Amino acid sequence: MLKIITVYVLVLLSCFFHFNYAQTPVVIWHGMGDSCCNPLSMGYIKTLIEQKVPGVYVRSLEIGSNVAEDTENGFFLNVNKQLDMVCKKLKNDVKLQKGYNAVGFSQGGQFLRAIAQKCPFPPMMNLISVGGQHQGVYGFPRCPASSTICNFIREMLNEGAYVGFVQNNLVQAEYWHDPMNEAEYRAKSIFLADINQERPTKNATYKTNLLKLKNMVLVKFAQDTMVVPKESEWFGFYKPGQSQILYNMTQSELYIKNYIGLQELYTSGRIKFLTSNSDHLRFTEEWFIENIIKPYLAPA
Repeated sequence: MLKIITVYVLVLLSCFFHFNYAQTPVVIWHGMGDSCCNPLSMGYIKTLIEQKVPGVYVRSLEIGSNVAEDTENGFFLNVNKQLDMVCKKLKNDVKLQKGYNAVGFSQGGQFLRAIAQKCPFPPMMNLISVGGQHQGVYGFPRCPASSTICNFIREMLNEGAYVGFVQNNLVQAEYWHDPMNEAEYRAKSIFLADINQERPTKNATYKTNLLKLKNMVLVKFAQDTMVVPKESEWFGFYKPGQSQILYNMTQSELYIKNYIGLQELYTSGRIKFLTSNSDHLRFTEEWFIENIIKPYLAPA
C-alpha cells in the first residue's frame, strides 16, 4: 500500500512540474512614461497573463532600482545602456534559460526587438510588439503642454535630435527618424539606424538572431494619435524627402535589401500583422486575451 501511495505521489509531482515547465515564461517591457509595476498598466497586464496562463512566470522589466527610476530612465537613459542592462537581467534569470516569449508595449516593442537581435541567449520565442515604432517616429504629439518633461523633450528634439548630447541622453531622439534628412539620421542615430542595419557596416548576427524567432507579431493601432506615423508599427514609414506619402514594409529598403531578415520572416509566414481599432495602447482586455494571450502566450 505504501508503494502505491508513493508512486501516486511521484506521478502527481511529475505532472505538476511538467505542467509548470509547459508554460513558456513571458517578459514584458513598458513604454514611455510608464513603469514595470504600475497596477493600472504593466502590473495589470502581468496579472492578466498569470490568470489566463496558470503557472506561467511573468517578468516585467524594471530599468533601474525602483519604479521612479524606471519611469525616468524611459526618457533619459541611453537605449544601448538599457539593452545591456536587460541582456544581463535575462541571462541571470534562471527561470528564463530555456526560452521566453516577449511582449513590448510602445517603445518597449522596438527595444525587445533589439534584444532579439543582440542577445540570443536566453532564446526569445515569440516577439510581440504592441504599438512599437520599428521605423522610428517623426513627431512628438499628445503630451500635455503643462508637463515639464514633455516640454523639455520637445525643446531638445527641436534643437537637434542628432546632436551628440541629445542622442546620448534622450531616449526618444534615439529612434527619431527624420525623412527630410535620411543621411544625417543614418549617420548619427545611435540606436534605430543601428538595429535596422542602415549604416555602411552591417552586423550579420543581427539578422541571424532575429531569424531565430518563431513569430514576430506586430500590432498597429488604427486610430493612433501618439505614434507619427502609425505605419511605423508595421515597419512602414514616410518616403524620403517629405512627410506625407508613406510606404509599407515590403516597399521599404529595410525589406528589399533584407538587412535584418524581414523577407525570410515574412515569406515563411512568421510576421503576423494585427490591428486594434483604437488609439495608442487603448486595447480592451478581451482583445488582448483573444489576439495575444491565447495564440502566443498560452501553451498549445
